[in-house]
Amino acid sequence: MTDREAFLAGERPETVQIYLHETVVSNPDALLDHGRRVADGIVLLLDGQRGRQTFQTATGIDPMAFAREAMDTDGEIDPDCAGGTCPADSAHETRMVFAFVEAENEAAGGLYVEGSVVHAYAACECGERYSQKWVAGTRPVPSD
Repeated sequence: MTDREAFLAGERPETVQIYLHETVVSNPDALLDHGRRVADGIVLLLDGQRGRQTFQTATGIDPMAFAREAMDTDGEIDPDCAGGTCPADSAHETRMVFAFVEAENEAAGGLYVEGSVVHAYAACECGERYSQKWVAGTRPVPSD
């Protein structure tokens, strides 16, 4: 199992995943030492603090403020957290996704009783910000 597969399975709650569309960064290939290329951008898998700092440096957006704003709108995030479907217009392209995993926590109730929960926050090319969360391992993801 790759680190990314382990993250998506909920086994790496200390890690964040960042997806950046190739139009968001001037040279996505410069980030390949820290991530991997996907069809239309790059995915970075970093420890929590470093990941939050990298997201802010790359996008100019505080990741926690981004998450707070995105959580107000439900949307569909791809199971691999490297894209999504804009709730305003499904033809739009996702420009960035910030995702993390919260460990299973029976005291929190809800989804957290069922297992680790993936939290994913996205921004669309139109500016719409949206989010989705799900129990890790319940949505099929392509293998690396």
